[in-house]
Amino acid sequence: MSRTPNDIDGAGGVLTVDLAALGSNYQTLKTMAKGAKCAAVVKADAYGLGLEPVSQALAKAGCEVFFVALANEALELRAHVPEAVIYVLDGLARSSEQVLIKAQAHPVLGSLSEIQEWIAICKSQGSPLPAALHIDTGMNRLGLPMEDLTSLKTTPALLEGLNISLIMTHLACADEPDHEMNQAQLAKFKAASRLLPRAPLSVANSAGVLNGSDFHFDLVRPGIALYGGNARPQHPNSMKPVVRLEARILQTRTLNLGETIGYGAVFTAQTPMTIAVLSLGYADGVFRSLGGPNSQVRGEAYIAGHKVPIVGRISMDLITVDVTGLPEADIVRGATVELLGSHITIDDVAQKAQTIGYEVLTSLSSRTHWVYTG
Repeated sequence: MSRTPNDIDGAGGVLTVDLAALGSNYQTLKTMAKGAKCAAVVKADAYGLGLEPVSQALAKAGCEVFFVALANEALELRAHVPEAVIYVLDGLARSSEQVLIKAQAHPVLGSLSEIQEWIAICKSQGSPLPAALHIDTGMNRLGLPMEDLTSLKTTPALLEGLNISLIMTHLACADEPDHEMNQAQLAKFKAASRLLPRAPLSVANSAGVLNGSDFHFDLVRPGIALYGGNARPQHPNSMKPVVRLEARILQTRTLNLGETIGYGAVFTAQTPMTIAVLSLGYADGVFRSLGGPNSQVRGEAYIAGHKVPIVGRISMDLITVDVTGLPEADIVRGATVELLGSHITIDDVAQKAQTIGYEVLTSLSSRTHWVYTG
């Protein structure tokens, strides 16, 4: 979907998407991929950041190949990047063939039945429409198992009329570079690809790009790293932050020793303290798990360079933070507070909320005022 900015004066907060940082991350990944072509994964509304501006910024940065999950996503994307090659990762879902044809998209086929159906569609259209083949090398989600590849090898007629534009697999543990699964999948993919007609090969997601040239082959397809996420959490992140989420201070309050905060009265002031009430909540994508009792405080915010903890439960529209001791000039009504950005990354939030950066991004709400820069 395209983001329609809410009136900044009527919104609870501001979400800024830095398209220049997005383009810079693409160039960094493209350089890491060396001789391989660098695609971009823009499924789920470009990981929640807006398909239209994100895809156009990536195209401007030189991206020519895009991956989405659904046929409808491909159709929307086609309007924004008319010259691009578009792959649909979920393949040939039932009744999606006309949408795929209209979008001029390449389905990623992961079963013999899908292959047969697509060949029949090609025949009805009078031309061999391009498609990718997905090989299951151990993920055990989508993809052709080895026994099906053997059938394709021994019965070449099963592929007659199919225009294979890409052969790919998906890594299960690429975010752990030393995991034995990576080399096992790599070996299976090489063996499997030898059973199929020659075509460009693709293995690497974001973490796969970072794991070195053994995983690059002909095409890499980063996703989370484009948006500033750390694809390998145990290693430094070389990507630039793309998203900034800011709330406003609605009110400050002084609490006495023993007074409680918010729903359930789960947080109790251990000393006199000052709290600020912020204008966002879990309806805006700030996870409820980031707040809670005294013993479970997890989330943080930044006010004028000062790190402050979230205290009490996060409400649908409100957050309370401990601003005890901060200069009064920094905590006036209307002052901005960073919940995501240069001080608090999507991976910081994910770690404290016991989730992953992908969910942080795709949970961001359209209730805030959205700004695209760069």
